[in-house]
Amino acid sequence: MAQSAISLYLDLYLFERYFARMSIIQITVQELAKCLASNRQDLQLIDVRERDEVEIAAIANFTILPLSEYDEWSVDFKEKFDPHAETLVLCHHGMRSAQMCQWLVNQGFTNVKNIGGGIDAYAYAVEPDMAKY
Repeated sequence: MAQSAISLYLDLYLFERYFARMSIIQITVQELAKCLASNRQDLQLIDVRERDEVEIAAIANFTILPLSEYDEWSVDFKEKFDPHAETLVLCHHGMRSAQMCQWLVNQGFTNVKNIGGGIDAYAYAVEPDMAKY
């Protein structure tokens, strides 16, 4: 077996063994609302939606890190965020934020949670006057 084939095999084995079985914790928008109401200073709040989406509807205190701008914000990401702090990730419906959660876990973050339903669910269930798109 060539060295690259062995390396690929090991990568796939490690992915299957450790990462594929990991499930990202989901929280509801109601749980998010409780966290926000408590004014916890230890939370890291990340919104991965595009800037034009954030202009339509946003929740205060979220750091905006659009996935399309990965090359810009990923350079010093680990310097700005604590890998052990509770980190809540938001997008429109929960798919992009789930991708970000998996990336965070792969970067060594230990307390990552996806906000199920995203800002869309938040607008319907928590803040009905919030703009929807």
